[in-house]
Amino acid sequence: MLLKYRSDYQKIAMGLLSLLPTFKDWDRLQRELSWYQGGDDRTLYLWKDENNDFAGALGTEVHDQFLIVRLVTLMPDKPVTASTWQMLDQLTTAVPNKRLMGTLTTAKIIAKWEYHHGQNHSERTTADSGQ
Repeated sequence: MLLKYRSDYQKIAMGLLSLLPTFKDWDRLQRELSWYQGGDDRTLYLWKDENNDFAGALGTEVHDQFLIVRLVTLMPDKPVTASTWQMLDQLTTAVPNKRLMGTLTTAKIIAKWEYHHGQNHSERTTADSGQ
């Protein structure tokens, strides 16, 4: 289940984000959390697994018809591919009218997820939820 970040999840979010090499620095991590809180076009989602434990995070930013997936992180004990695809499936349900796109860091993940769903960029419309 995806939950939008809120301040009472700060320690959980910081723990999940600190799994990414980019956010090993405390100040950088704090700036990233502040950035997500600084605009309506940005959302940090925390993901709970089937055991209702916080197990991952997705950072997104809205641009026109697209939802840019800026970051994806999971607890080390989670199966990467299956868990990532579950998070992306849930994200498309939460934001159905936006096409998922990736950054240089996340583009491969999004492409594999789209391929798994039997879709590619030329076949999908911007209104397609990826389901």
